[in-house]
Amino acid sequence: MFILFFTYHCKKNREMVKLQKSIEKRNAILEATLDLINEGGYQMVAMGKVAKIAGVSPATIYLYFENKQDLINQLYLICKEEFSKTAFNNYSEEMSIEEGFKVIWYNIARYKMNGTKEAYFLSQCDNTPMVDNETFQKGLDFIEPMIQLWYRGIEEKKIKSVSPYLIYANTVYPLGFLMNIQKKDTNTFNNSILDDAFKMAWDSIKL
Repeated sequence: MFILFFTYHCKKNREMVKLQKSIEKRNAILEATLDLINEGGYQMVAMGKVAKIAGVSPATIYLYFENKQDLINQLYLICKEEFSKTAFNNYSEEMSIEEGFKVIWYNIARYKMNGTKEAYFLSQCDNTPMVDNETFQKGLDFIEPMIQLWYRGIEEKKIKSVSPYLIYANTVYPLGFLMNIQKKDTNTFNNSILDDAFKMAWDSIKL
C-alpha cells in the first residue's frame, strides 16, 4: 500500500512539474513577443527571434499558438485583462457619473504613466491593426464597465450623447500620447498636469 501511495504521489509531482515548466515556456514566449513588438513593432516578431529570446525551439511555439497572429492576439487579451483590473480598481457602479469616470480615468492615467511594457504594447494596438477585429471586439469586453458608465451618463443626461468611440478618443486615447512623450523623456507629468488633463477630458464630454 505504501509503495502504491508513494508511486501515485511521485507521478502527481512529475505532472505538476511538467505543467509548471509548460506555463513557464508559454510565459517566456509571450514576454519575448512583448519585448520585440515594443522594440520595433509587429514586423519585429519572427518566430525564430521569439524562440531565441524565450529560450525554446521554434517548434515549441506552435504547441501553444497556431501562428504569429494567434500569438499576438493572445498577448493582447492577456494584457487587456490585466489592464482592466487596474482600470476598475476601487470603482463602483453606485458612484455618480463624474465620480466613477474620475476613478477609472486616474487609474488608467497612472497605469500608462508608469510606462510598463504592457501599457506601451496596448497603446501600439490602439494605433495599428496589430490584432484582428475579432480579438479587438473581445478586448472591449474587458472595459465594459466603463462603456456602461458612459451609456448611463448619456441616459442621465450627464454626458454628451455620442458614440463610445468618440468618448474614448477624447478622454482615454490622449493618455497614450502623453505616455509616449514621457517615454521619450521630453516631459514629466506630475499630479498637477494630470489634474489639468482630467479636467479637459471631463469638460470635453460633460453636458
